[in-house]
Amino acid sequence: MSFLKHEEIIKRCEKINQSYEIDPSFFDGIVDDLLDSEEDTETVILSGFQRLLMEVDNEIERMEEFTSMKPNCFMGCAFCCYFPIVITKMEAKMLFRSIENFSEDRKKAIYAHWENYYEKQQDKLQIAMAMDYEAPETKLEYKKLNLPCPMLDPETQLCMAYEVRPIPCRTYLNYSDPQVCADQHMPKEPFSYEFLYQFYFGSINELIQALYENGEDVFVDYPMDAWSYDYLPAWIKQWKEGSLSEV
Repeated sequence: MSFLKHEEIIKRCEKINQSYEIDPSFFDGIVDDLLDSEEDTETVILSGFQRLLMEVDNEIERMEEFTSMKPNCFMGCAFCCYFPIVITKMEAKMLFRSIENFSEDRKKAIYAHWENYYEKQQDKLQIAMAMDYEAPETKLEYKKLNLPCPMLDPETQLCMAYEVRPIPCRTYLNYSDPQVCADQHMPKEPFSYEFLYQFYFGSINELIQALYENGEDVFVDYPMDAWSYDYLPAWIKQWKEGSLSEV
């Protein structure tokens, strides 16, 4: 199998920066469609959450087609599942509501895994959750802890909530030899599409805001939850303890 060199990856990614134009109508159309829906509010919100997450995947695929790149990430590699994942309280609540709608067996497996995870990883979690997620050195220091994401199945090395995994999990891709992820904490070869977060978050915020202003029960404390950030393990801990209030 042939892999792209780092220099070639940079060249093709520069092509995205210079020549590719993101069409926001893909995201806007989802919001418009949902606001015209006759579904109940919770269904509209969770559908929007999942559809907008999927649209990020679709947009990445369009950019990959534009640059003739194909990721070499494979099921079970999971090296990126040890990076810090920071999301808003609003996203956390939508994530947990989505998981509550999973099948009973799937929910039980996730909840049982969390019980073991927080007991086994408590020492590392204490260190990680005390880190300033905005500090430039945090990403590397967090990765060095070798602390897996609480959504990572330790047996299969697969995400237990793959379809609703957060944006950082979707936007970090490797187009080079996947071995670089195994050999280094912060390899230079992978590319991040983090800039797509603004399209996704702007759209989900627009959806929630419209429902909120219409007097609907949006099951979040809007707008405060939209601007409250923390690590995913911290939000899960609050949810487990019942302190992630749903206003």
